[in-house]
Amino acid sequence: MGCGSCGTKKPGGCKSNGGCSTGGCNRLNVYDWLQNLPLTFSDADCKIIEVSFKQGSRKEFFRNTSLQQFEKGEYVTVEGVAGFDVGEVSLTGELVRLQLKKKGVDEMNPDIKKVLRRSTERDLESYHYQKDREPAVQARSRELARQLNLQMKLSEVEIQADGKKATFFYTAEDRVDFRELIKLYAAEFKLKVEMRQIGIRQEAAKVGGIGSCGRELCCSTWLQDFKSVNTTAARYQNLSINQTKLSGQCGRLKCCLNYELDTYLDALQHFPENVDTLQTTKGNAVLIKKDIFKNLMWYMMEGGSKYYPLTIERVKEIKRMNAQNILPDDLEPVDVVSGKPKAIEPQFVDVVGQITLKSLEKTNKRNKGEQRRDNRDNRDNRSNEQRQPNNNDNRNRGNNNNNRSDNRQRNNNNNKNDNRNRPQQQGKPVNKPNLPKGKDNA
Repeated sequence: MGCGSCGTKKPGGCKSNGGCSTGGCNRLNVYDWLQNLPLTFSDADCKIIEVSFKQGSRKEFFRNTSLQQFEKGEYVTVEGVAGFDVGEVSLTGELVRLQLKKKGVDEMNPDIKKVLRRSTERDLESYHYQKDREPAVQARSRELARQLNLQMKLSEVEIQADGKKATFFYTAEDRVDFRELIKLYAAEFKLKVEMRQIGIRQEAAKVGGIGSCGRELCCSTWLQDFKSVNTTAARYQNLSINQTKLSGQCGRLKCCLNYELDTYLDALQHFPENVDTLQTTKGNAVLIKKDIFKNLMWYMMEGGSKYYPLTIERVKEIKRMNAQNILPDDLEPVDVVSGKPKAIEPQFVDVVGQITLKSLEKTNKRNKGEQRRDNRDNRDNRSNEQRQPNNNDNRNRGNNNNNRSDNRQRNNNNNKNDNRNRPQQQGKPVNKPNLPKGKDNA
């Protein structure tokens, strides 16, 4: 939450290194709307400044006896208990007088502590050392309280900047005898111990958190005075008495139940009183709720479940009739018109033969045409695949025939050439040579 839990330890919105009023780095701040005005130094100026400790968890007023001008967000060293303490300036100027008047503090009170100086590096080093020591001290203090079986809860520990004093904030339902506990704390931590009891709401303000509305808790950001809240405020606002929804983070009723209570009380003054029950011939009508926005009063018959909205004038009229022992026949409720249009119930209509599904027919025709086109393309692809091998065969056959015809033509040409080279004999037979007779020739 805020810059106190982030890694940068520095708010991004403001430029005072910790003076933003988001609730994380410094809580319960007052917006200084006079900070941009020119400064005028006079004796009538307010010499008191407001200093916050532990990120706004505690705020006190200190007198500025020096002539130094402190700005919001600066660290100053102030008087403490038998020592000094370091805090952050949260408010200066004329707005401090308004805060003094609001909290009932006299500006001329001599008991107001003084501002010693602007914090030095040594003061800040001691301050940060003690702040880093607080979580370990708080954990150890809870262990010691459990050892003594004390019915108390330690919510926060604040150590002074010089390490001489520590304040332990606790909550308890009954009175607690912590005399022995103080001795253990003093011996364990070697400092002066102060025990301060706070309420449940103050504890939630110190711890902080996010409410059911999604925003930071009012008690940890701007709310300072806690007023008592009871279930009557919820009844006036027609809220259901649900303890889970009406309770805040502290376990008590939410403080925001009082925010609009005065508005509801002013609006309810125009409604009649003592009209919780109205008598009619059909029975008694019981008051359920009052609607201040529409000036209506909702009734329900005994044993029934239907609500009857009546105007204020009609309720007064029925009350006068009942006072005269006259029972009306009907309550005469009014019609409550809502901003939403009434939904028309669908009725059955015979439309046989009147509906044409043209869109479906078009899609069917389109699908059929695409299917035909795909089939035609498939057939063409198949025929082409079948034609390709036949063409190859025909080509091979043609090549073979051509080779054969070439061979025949060559043979014919050779025969013609042989015939031309042979001698031509005109009618004379060719005589065979006489071979000698032998065994083989016999």
